[in-house]
Amino acid sequence: MPSPETPAHTPSNKRLGAVLLAAFLGWMFDGFEMGLFPLIARPALLEMKAASDSVFGDQFVGHWMGIITATFLLGAALGGLVFGWLGDRIGRVRALAFSVLTYSLFTGCAYFVKTPEQLAALRFVAALGMGGEWSLGVALVMEVWPEKFRPMLAGIIGAAANVGFALISIIGLFFSVTQESWRWVALVGAAPALLTFLIRLFVPESEKWEHAAKAAPSRSIGEVFRPPLLSKMLLATVFAAVVLIGTWGSVQWLPLWADQLTGGTQPAAKAWTGLLSAFGAIFGCLLGGWLGGLFSRRWVYFILCLSSLGVCALLFRGMDTYGTPFLVLTFLAGLTTASFYGWLPLYLPELFPTRVRATAQGVAFNAGRIFAAVGAIYMGQLMQSFGGSYARAGAIITLIYLIGLVVIWFAPETKGKPLPE
Repeated sequence: MPSPETPAHTPSNKRLGAVLLAAFLGWMFDGFEMGLFPLIARPALLEMKAASDSVFGDQFVGHWMGIITATFLLGAALGGLVFGWLGDRIGRVRALAFSVLTYSLFTGCAYFVKTPEQLAALRFVAALGMGGEWSLGVALVMEVWPEKFRPMLAGIIGAAANVGFALISIIGLFFSVTQESWRWVALVGAAPALLTFLIRLFVPESEKWEHAAKAAPSRSIGEVFRPPLLSKMLLATVFAAVVLIGTWGSVQWLPLWADQLTGGTQPAAKAWTGLLSAFGAIFGCLLGGWLGGLFSRRWVYFILCLSSLGVCALLFRGMDTYGTPFLVLTFLAGLTTASFYGWLPLYLPELFPTRVRATAQGVAFNAGRIFAAVGAIYMGQLMQSFGGSYARAGAIITLIYLIGLVVIWFAPETKGKPLPE
C-alpha cells in the first residue's frame, strides 16, 4: 500500500510528456528572453546615450550594461523567492503559468522604452518571472518523473535555456539588430505569453506536492533559513553563485565583446558569438547532467569548475581579435560554464524536502543571482577602469571558479539517494 507521501500510481507517458514539455518550453523561452538582451543591449544603449553627457561609447554601454544586468539579477532573485513560495502554496503548475506570463509581457514592453532607467525597470519586473520559472519547472519534473531518469532530465532542463539562447541568436543572424531595429526584436519577447494557456490546460499538477500539501502544508519562507535546512541552503547558494557570476559577469558579455572587436561593422558577429556559445551550452548542460548521474556529485562539480577556469583563461587572456579561434573558444566557454546548469537541477532537489523544495531551490539559485549582480556591476566598473576592455575584466571575474573548487568539499554527497520527502 502506498504511503501518504507517495503517489498511488505510476504516471502515464502522456502525463510525463506534458510535464517535461511545459518545463522545457518555460525554461527555453526564459533563455530566449535572457539571450535577447545581450543582442539588443549595445544598439539600444547607444541610441539612448545622447541623453547622457558624462560617458560615451563603450564606456556608456559597459556602465549601463552592468547596472541593467545587476537589476535583472536582483529581480530574478526576488522572483525565485516569490514564485518558489507560490509554487509550494498554490501548486507548481499555476505558479509556473504566472511566471511565464510575467517575463513574456514585460520583456515585450521594452519596445516602448526611451531611457536606460526605463529599460532597467522593465528588466527587473520581467526577471521576477524568469527567476521563478527555473525552480518551479525543476521541482515539477523531478517530482513527477521516476527517479532513474533524473540525471537525463537535469541535462535536458538545463539545455532548454540554451536552446532559447540559440533561437535568439539565429534571429540575430537573419535580422540585423541595429539602433533602428532593436525595438522589434524586443517585441518578439512577448510571444511566450501564449504558452501560459497551454500550461493551464494540459499540464497536470505534481502528485507529490498534492500529498505533501495535505500531509504537511508549506510553512513560512523562514523555514528554509533555519536548521536543519540552513546549512544546505547556504551551500546551495554558494554553488549557484559561483556558476551565475561566471556566466553573468563575463560569458554573457561575449556578444558585446565581439561587436566591439569588429567595431560594430559586422552585426552578425554578435549573433554568431551568441549562437556558438549557446550550442556549446546545450552540449554542456547535457554533459553536466550525464556526468552527475554517473559519478560523485562533488567530483563532477569540481571538474566543471576546473575546466571552466581553464577555458575562460584561454579566452579572456589569449584573444584580441574576432575570428575562428575566438569563436572556437566561445563554443568551449559556453560548454564548460553552462555544464553546471545540467548539474544544478540534479543536485539541488536532492537537498530539500518536498514541502519546501520549490521555495528552497528558488531562494538558493536566485540568491546566487544577487552575488552575480554584484559581479555584473563589478564587470562594468572593471571595464571603465580598463578603458572598455571586456577581456581584462572577464579574466578577473572568471577567477570565481576557484571558490567552487574549494567549497564543494563541504557539501553532502547525494548520489544514489532518493528525493527527501
